[in-house]
Amino acid sequence: MVSACAYSGAYPTGYGRYSKNTEGVPEEMFETLQASGFTHFQQSGTGAIRKYYNYVRVTPMVQPLDDLGEAWPLRDETATPGYYATTLDTGIHCEITVGEKVAVHRYTFPESRSARVVVDLSCGGLAIDLGRTVPLRAHVESMGHGRAQGTVVLEGVPLSVHLEVHGPGLRQMLWHDRRLIEGGTRLDFDSIRQTTLRPFGLLFMGPVRAGDVVEVRLGFSLRGCDQARDNLERECAGAEPVFDAVRTRTADRWAEHIGRVRVEGGTPARRQVMATALYHSLIKPCFGDDESPFWPASGPFAFDICTMWDLYKTQIPLLMTIAPNRATDLLESLIRVCEEEGNFPIGYRMARGADRFFRQASALAHTALADAHALGLPGIDWSWALVHMADDLRRLYGEDFFEHGIVHPISHTLDLAYGHHCTATVARALGDKRLADELESRSRWWVNAFDPSTGLLRDSEFYEGGKWNYSFRLVHDMRARIALAGGDDAFIDMLDAFFGFDAEPVKQPGQRPTAEEMAAGFALNRFEGLNNEPDMEAPWAYHYAGRPDRTAEVVHAALTWQFGTGAGGLPGNDDSGGLSSWYVWASLGLFPIAGQSLFLVNAPAFARAALQVAGGEFVIETSGHREAPVGADGIEQTPPVQYVQSARLNGEPLEATHLTAADVHAGGVLQLELGPEPSPWGSAARPPSLSDARAGGGRS
Repeated sequence: MVSACAYSGAYPTGYGRYSKNTEGVPEEMFETLQASGFTHFQQSGTGAIRKYYNYVRVTPMVQPLDDLGEAWPLRDETATPGYYATTLDTGIHCEITVGEKVAVHRYTFPESRSARVVVDLSCGGLAIDLGRTVPLRAHVESMGHGRAQGTVVLEGVPLSVHLEVHGPGLRQMLWHDRRLIEGGTRLDFDSIRQTTLRPFGLLFMGPVRAGDVVEVRLGFSLRGCDQARDNLERECAGAEPVFDAVRTRTADRWAEHIGRVRVEGGTPARRQVMATALYHSLIKPCFGDDESPFWPASGPFAFDICTMWDLYKTQIPLLMTIAPNRATDLLESLIRVCEEEGNFPIGYRMARGADRFFRQASALAHTALADAHALGLPGIDWSWALVHMADDLRRLYGEDFFEHGIVHPISHTLDLAYGHHCTATVARALGDKRLADELESRSRWWVNAFDPSTGLLRDSEFYEGGKWNYSFRLVHDMRARIALAGGDDAFIDMLDAFFGFDAEPVKQPGQRPTAEEMAAGFALNRFEGLNNEPDMEAPWAYHYAGRPDRTAEVVHAALTWQFGTGAGGLPGNDDSGGLSSWYVWASLGLFPIAGQSLFLVNAPAFARAALQVAGGEFVIETSGHREAPVGADGIEQTPPVQYVQSARLNGEPLEATHLTAADVHAGGVLQLELGPEPSPWGSAARPPSLSDARAGGGRS
C-alpha cells in the first residue's frame, strides 16, 4: 500500500530533478538532486494524473522550523526493493523501509543541540504549476509519549496516519504556519481552500549526540485512525527498534516475487535492466486490502490504477502469469468499483469523483476479465462479472457505438468492438449463446473505424498518438484487417514505413522545440520508440502478415537502444510499470495478446529463462544464442539481430508463431533455435483471427 522515497517535488513522481514536459528534452528544476523530506504513496512514473500523492512528508532537520521546505543535496543514495537510504547535506543519514500498510524511517543524526523530525500533513503533489494537492479538511492529535495521529481529507478521500517516534528524550508539539503551538494537543481544520492553506503538522525535537538514532513508525489507513493504529501494531509491534525486522520481511517478499522470473546469460547491464523492469512491473497498482473509504465491505481495494490504458496490454498479463492471486484481486476490485459507482474505470486513484480518464480508452477491463476466465483463475463470480461486462459496454461512448456502429475519437470504436468480442467469449463459455451472438455481431464493427481507401484509421482525434500508430492495433480479426489494407505485402509496406525502414535518420528535438519543429516530427507518422502505449503492440503486427523476422528486428533494436542502466534508462514514462512489463515480455521472447489468452513468440534476449507459473515452470531455452549488450554498455552500433529458425514446445515441433496462454501457464519447455538470418519459420502458420479471410461485417 505504501511507496516511500525522497521528495524533491520534481516531475513525474516527486523525485528527481526535472520539470514537467511533454515535448523535447526536459528542463532541469535544479542542478543537483535534492530533497526537502520523504513522502509516501509516491507514483511510479505515471504521466499527467492531474494530482500527485506524495502525502505525509517527514523531514529530519538540524535547522529551525522556519527552514522547513528547504531542500538539501542528497549523497550516497542506495536503493533496493523495499529500502531506500541517503545522506542529506546536513549530515543526517536517512533510511526508509515499508511494510504492507506501514513505513518506518530511521535517522542517524550528527551532534546537535536541537535536532528535529517534522511531519507535514499538509504536503501533497508536486512543486510544479498546478501540481499541488490542497487538503479539504484535517485533524491532528498529539497523544504524548511519542505518539500522534491524524486524518487529512485529500480530494474527498480520508487518509489517516498513526505514528510513533522513538528517540532520545524528544519533546513533541503541534505546529501551524511554521509556528509551534506550545501545550496544544489537537488541530482541527473544517474547510481549507487554496487561499487559506497554511502548512501544519507535528514536530519532535531535542538534543542529540553524534550517532543517535530516531525511528519513526507510521501506520496508514483509508478507514480512520483506529485502523491505522491497528495496521501499525500488526506490523511494528514492540518497543524495540523494528526497522530491520520490517526491512527483512519486505526484502524477502520482494525476493520471492522477483525470483518468479529467472534468466541466464546476458551482460551484467542487461540482467540489471531486466531485474529492475521486473521490480517496476510489480510496484503498482497498490493494494489496500480492506481499506476502501467508499464502501464498507472487506476485500481487495486497488486505489491507484493510473491507468488501465497503461496496464492492460502487458502488466496485467504478467500478473496473471507470475502473481495470479494479485491479478484476481485487481479484477475483484474493478468489479466492486463497477457495482458501487456504475462503470468499470479506465483510471482509478485515491480521489473521490468522476475523474476516470474516459478519454483515453473504453472497455479495457473486459480484456483482462476475458483472459482470467479463459485461464480459470479462481475467486470470481463469473455470472455476476458478465452482467457488469455487458452493461458497461453501453455506457459513455458505448451508447453511440450501439446506435451508430462508430464513435469518435475513433480509437474508441476499436476498444468497444474488442470489448464486445472479449465479453462474447465469456458469455459463450458460460452458455449464454444469445448474448454471445449479439455481442460477437457488434464486435465486427471494428471495420467501421478504417478508411478502405488508405488502409488506415479514419481521420479523428487521437489521445497521445496519431492515426498511424493507432492503426496497428492488434484487433481480434487481423486477417480481415490485413485484407482491408490490401493484403500482406501492402500491410508490411505500411509497417515498414511506420518503423522507418530504409528511411533517413530523424533529427531529435532539443529543449523547448518550436511548434513547427514538433509538427514536422508528427508529420513523419513514425514509430515513437515505445514512448507511449499505442506503440507497444505495433512491432508484433508483422507476425500476422507472416514476417516475424521484422518483429525480431524492431524488438531487438528497442531492447538494445531504448533501455539501459542509470538515469534515462527508459524511453518514456514507466506508467505504473506498463513499459517495464513490455521489456520483461520482450526479453523473454513472448508478447501477450490481452483479451485473447494468446502469446506471440519471438527471439528472446537471454539464452535461457524460466517463469514460475501455476503449473510449475515455463522454460524458454535457446540454441545458437549470442549475447548482445544494451545501450548503456557504450556500444557504437546495433549488434546483429537473431531470428527464430525453428521451435519446439515440450519436444513437439511448433510451426506457428504463437502459444495459448494455457500452454504457458501449464508449464513446459519452449525450445528455440536461433540464427543470424531470417528463416521461413512462422511465415505460413499465422496467429488466430476471428475469421479466416473476410474483411469483417460493417454495420449496414
